[in-house]
Amino acid sequence: MPLVQESSQSSRTATLALLSLGAATMVAHVFTGSGFGFHGDELQFMDDARHLAWGYVAYPPMTPFFARLSLDLFGTSLAGFRFFASLAQALAILLTGLMAREMGGGVRAQILAGAAHVPYALGTGALMIYNSFDNICWILAAWFVMKLLRSEDARWWVAIGAAVGCGMMAKYAIVFFAAGIVAGFLVTDARRYLASRWLWAGCAVALLIWAPNLVWEARHHFVTFDFLRSIHARDVSQGRARSFLPDQFDQTVAVLWIAGLVFCLKADAGKRFRAVGWIYVFVFAAFLIARGLGYYLAAAYPMLYAAGSVWWEQRVAALAPNQRRQRRSWRIAWAAAVAAAAIGALMGLPLGSPRSSMWNVREPELRNEVGWEDLVATVANVRDSIPPEGRRGLAVLTGNYPVAGAVDLYRDRYGLPAAISRINSYGERGYGDPPPETVIAIGISRELLESRFGSCRLAAQIRNRYGVVNRNYLQDVFVCRGLNEGWPKFWDQLPRFG
Repeated sequence: MPLVQESSQSSRTATLALLSLGAATMVAHVFTGSGFGFHGDELQFMDDARHLAWGYVAYPPMTPFFARLSLDLFGTSLAGFRFFASLAQALAILLTGLMAREMGGGVRAQILAGAAHVPYALGTGALMIYNSFDNICWILAAWFVMKLLRSEDARWWVAIGAAVGCGMMAKYAIVFFAAGIVAGFLVTDARRYLASRWLWAGCAVALLIWAPNLVWEARHHFVTFDFLRSIHARDVSQGRARSFLPDQFDQTVAVLWIAGLVFCLKADAGKRFRAVGWIYVFVFAAFLIARGLGYYLAAAYPMLYAAGSVWWEQRVAALAPNQRRQRRSWRIAWAAAVAAAAIGALMGLPLGSPRSSMWNVREPELRNEVGWEDLVATVANVRDSIPPEGRRGLAVLTGNYPVAGAVDLYRDRYGLPAAISRINSYGERGYGDPPPETVIAIGISRELLESRFGSCRLAAQIRNRYGVVNRNYLQDVFVCRGLNEGWPKFWDQLPRFG
């Protein structure tokens, strides 16, 4: 009885510590989340949140759903809009520690595993994007896999199926993880679980959860898969997949996940969890062959952090009775976890003012969070430069979704019409009836505009008060009238995916 009570007390201690780590990341997001503005990707999710559906051109419906919930609860507060993304990553920290518990880890192993996920949680939880929700679904599926392997109870297939189904509502990349689970079981002793009827029950649950989005895709001719092919081809042509291998080391706590992989594949103590190691191997190979981007694999590392933490705890325990060496070993581990968290905060949180030394560390990302209202103010000034008689049938036409999202966010403040664009789900909403007569065009090539409109003049260039330059500010603003061949034909010539 005392041993049971001690184990229960240890579990409570570890759970409390993991919850505290997760809460700390959420506090960090609250205090830094209002430092700049909405990210360009968030502006698209915000606009889609105002048009709830079972699917969107660029992604499944889960993230816009949480974006809508955030808008209803917190309005357009930056910290409020990002609340559920932050919460998802706080839960991911807890689950990473609980995976270490499933693998036999004690209190310190569980805390170390959760701490290893803190850097990623700080970065991904800082923005309302689909990575946060996709990530938590992968981790849930991995946790349920470990529960199945430890308990030898095939009924956990139902929970795994539910996690995969939810993941399909967040981002279709979880298909790779689901395939990895099957492959990992197939090449290990866990293959006997593949013959269970509970596997088919899990598949049915996954399909049931995904069904509304699947129906939407079918009705829209599986447009998302056309989008994904287009974006993937663009990424490969731009060389963005070349950093896939370095990213697996630069953007992770590499020492710990490598130890976890060895623990699962080679150590006697990790024999029960051989399938976990092979799941990672198969998913890694699939993304490498498919030429995926580096961050695609990020959600596969928490299960290896858990395994690596258990391995470390066992190695340190083997140093007994030399308590000095044990204490020194754990100090090294905690120092590494703190250093990783500090680096994660620097790289993941919007710290520092524009053009400061802190800003320069992450300028490529943070510059997409600056100057959106300045952009809309510029558009309003261009509108004001048009004679009143020329504003009839006025529209703001954009060639990319961040600009469209910014216009829609601030348009009431400046008395502008809703943006129109053919990019992604904006294209599903069309250009209005009756069609526009005059357009303020942003992000569309001058050559295309001048070849399609009777008159087209350069009216302004996008700038902001900080002098920060990004791809959305390297753009001219045109006023165009007199479309030559009608809107249906012109609409089909605009960029479709972005």
